[in-house]
Parts: sequence; structure tokens; C-alpha cells
Amino acid sequence: MMEDNTVFIGRKPTMNYVLAVITQFNTGIEMVIIKARGRAISKAVDVVEIVRNKFLKTSTVEDIKIGTEKVEDEDREEGINVSWIEISLLKGK
Repeated sequence: MMEDNTVFIGRKPTMNYVLAVITQFNTGIEMVIIKARGRAISKAVDVVEIVRNKFLKTSTVEDIKIGTEKVEDEDREEGINVSWIEISLLKGK
């Protein structure tokens, strides 16, 4: 199940994700969830900060969830731990 209000952070340039978040808000959605794993976590934080400080100064961070999940790895039988973050950004007034 893919939620409409979720932006998954990956390898694209940071501004691509900033634009995706702004676009979500412009369609009338009140909250966008930014998700990232592993090395993309810092980019997720950057995206949220750019949206809050440059584009939508009224937006606020509603919630931040963090965790770790086991991911299968060919080299290691026990798998590897991958951290994840989920930042809920509220549009504001």
C-alpha cells in the first residue's frame, strides 16, 4: 500500500525531493511524510529543513520516528541493520 502523501528519499538531488514535498502540499494535502533509510537520512533532514526555512515557513515537524530494520545481505548470513527515519511535516496556516 503506497500512501499518496509520502516522499521516499533516495539518490536524486536534494531539491528534487524538496519540490516533491512542495508539490504535495500544493495539491491540498496537510501533512507529508518524508521517509529515508541508511545514508539518505541526512538528506531527508536537509529536505525538511529547506522546506521549513526557505519555502513554507509556516510548516512544522509534527512527528519523527526512527528505527532499525534487518535487511538481507548476500555476504552476511545474519543480514545487516539499516536505520530508518520518518519525518511528518505539517503544512501549517
